[in-house]
Amino acid sequence: MTDDTTPRIRPARAADADAVTAVFLASRQAAMPWLPRMHSDEETRWWVANIVLEQCRVWLAEEAGTGAALGFAALGGDWLEHLYLRPDVRRRGIGRRLLDEVVRHHPDGPLSLHVFRRNTAARAFYERHGFLAVPGSESTANEEGEPDLTYRLPPAADR
Repeated sequence: MTDDTTPRIRPARAADADAVTAVFLASRQAAMPWLPRMHSDEETRWWVANIVLEQCRVWLAEEAGTGAALGFAALGGDWLEHLYLRPDVRRRGIGRRLLDEVVRHHPDGPLSLHVFRRNTAARAFYERHGFLAVPGSESTANEEGEPDLTYRLPPAADR
């Protein structure tokens, strides 16, 4: 059940590139200040518009009434490529709603993701929602060279 204050989740469009980019940049800065900045804001916006929004199924969480972007999730095949929230709206259930939307569109699983090892808040979030770290999956093959782990949500039949 929703009311007029419940954030709305909808498929993202090309016109949402600026809003998605702003959420991405703010979230990473707040949640992972230790992560090196690899690209300028303009390069990041290009990547969002031309890679993320073109190659993934992306959902945007919007504030009721204003339509302001609160967060987004991106699904690429069997991978949750991104789930980011504006720092000021964390712990309001928006991340869970975005994750539920992704799982709803990928119901049979498995669903995988990478998360930086040092991002303990994100790891705890995914673990609370049934994701399991894949043993031996630690890698530094990402662009930042930062140790990450692979997490997997088992198929629905195994949950």
